[in-house]
Amino acid sequence: MANFFNNILFIFQRLNWTSVLDILLVTLIFFILLYSLRDTQAMVLLRGVIFLVVALVLLTTLVELPAFSWLIQNALPALLLAIPVIFAPEIRRALERLGRAGTFLPTTTNHIPSTDMQRVISVVVEAAARLSARQHGALIVIQRMDNLEQYVETGVQMRAHVTPELLLQIFYPDTPLHDGAVIIANGRIVAAACVMPLSASGILNRTPERQLGLRHRAALGISEVSDAVSVVVSEQSGSISISHAGRMIRHIDPERLENILAAFFRPDTTTPQRIWLQRFFPYLFRKDD
Repeated sequence: MANFFNNILFIFQRLNWTSVLDILLVTLIFFILLYSLRDTQAMVLLRGVIFLVVALVLLTTLVELPAFSWLIQNALPALLLAIPVIFAPEIRRALERLGRAGTFLPTTTNHIPSTDMQRVISVVVEAAARLSARQHGALIVIQRMDNLEQYVETGVQMRAHVTPELLLQIFYPDTPLHDGAVIIANGRIVAAACVMPLSASGILNRTPERQLGLRHRAALGISEVSDAVSVVVSEQSGSISISHAGRMIRHIDPERLENILAAFFRPDTTTPQRIWLQRFFPYLFRKDD
């Protein structure tokens, strides 16, 4: 025990400001890595990789196995090359988030007067309430700072005013535009029947209900790759959900939906530094709590 404390004291005596900075940088890298992988299937793979590496290190260290140690040393480079392949979606998502965080200014001109935005929110809430009462499935994506043009191109161009009647007509069952998402940008419906990316996380798999379909996965997926806000109406139960930053709040009433949307789209007085943090760590600034 005395030797242990002497070793600890020796380590602290050798520390200087560069060593502390070095440790903090390594800690920050691991924090960003684990934070990016949270609530994804890759976390399970990461646990498996860590368990395998620790087991192999202990086995080759505690027991003298020359042939096995030679095999592990020669197979390790192949494992390092396999890691980018295994975690490709998560690495791409982290790099996309870093790219969105690479600028201090918004990347789109999604700025409309607050009165117009309030009207859009009221229309979306009214349409969601009426769709919920009729149990008509719907997915409404509202653009914020990140440009959604690549997803707009997958649907039918509209450039129409946002009205409850139009949203009800779009999502009426068996009509040509009822499948896919409606994208609202700059206070207008820019496209309908748009194809959204499906979520790769395991959040929806852990919900008590198992009837969550493609609409919920698409709503969560677009919130994982952009800062857009998605409103979903379930076709099975009529429940209303809202998704942002890879998180979903389910079973909300129209009044709460309006409050959440108003919080997201209120006039922004955020500092450039806070905008950068919001883009890279969106979970830290969720407005749904």
